[in-house]
Amino acid sequence: MEPQILISPDKSSIVKIDKGELVSFLKNEEELIHQKGQPGWRNSDTEMFPVIGPTEANDFMVSTPKGDAIQDQHGLLRELTYNLMENGAHFAVFQKAYTVNSIVNNSKFPKKSPEEKLSWPYGFRFKKGYELSNDSLKITFEIEAEKGMPFMLGYHPAFKLSGDYSEICKTKNQEVALQKIMDGGSTAFPVLNTDEISLVKNTGFNIKIKTKGFNNFMLWTEVPNMLCVEPITAYPYDKGKLPLSKKLFGLSKGKDCFEVLIIPFKNNNPIL
Repeated sequence: MEPQILISPDKSSIVKIDKGELVSFLKNEEELIHQKGQPGWRNSDTEMFPVIGPTEANDFMVSTPKGDAIQDQHGLLRELTYNLMENGAHFAVFQKAYTVNSIVNNSKFPKKSPEEKLSWPYGFRFKKGYELSNDSLKITFEIEAEKGMPFMLGYHPAFKLSGDYSEICKTKNQEVALQKIMDGGSTAFPVLNTDEISLVKNTGFNIKIKTKGFNNFMLWTEVPNMLCVEPITAYPYDKGKLPLSKKLFGLSKGKDCFEVLIIPFKNNNPIL
């Protein structure tokens, strides 16, 4: 599959998508997305589904109404391949499909996981859509599955930072410095009960992220040159809840839709 290039109507923004992964978002020639090969993370975006967070404490076992399933950290969706469904100058739609109980090879085996094979007792279709306008990049997720299927969903994009520890994340009620996020280590920092957050920088474009269907974020990095700002349906590291507790899972309605809006803005511009 050739990379997809989206160009905004006013030509000020260019997005590059490689096999469904957002690998570049240029706004007025400024790169907003963490680049592969740079310190911090080997990807630039991915999805977490049907679970978020580690599964090792539960012996990699997730309980469902249809029995137990073997899942590694952040679920098996990332092991599947996106197919391009449709595209145009400003949009592209990709899909992953999974057949109930089919076996998926775990790319973390054997170096990072003892589990060689993963599976899930429900089939699903997972669509990821991109739409680029003059002001923003809209990313949509549509999940078609059997009604009652338990799932968590997280979107995991990585944004490029300056490297000087100056960036902060802001909501209406909270402000988090980059160093505080880094101090958390492998456990991502929670920003809960909000559908909006802003990544504020000293120079260049700030980034506002507005969501529908998630209502939570978690923030993760171990280096000062990138930050993952992750919309999530549930925070899996909550000490008040058991690992993979049923309270963390939503239930499929048959078709469930989610949205992430990435809005670059300058300090002297109003936040949309």
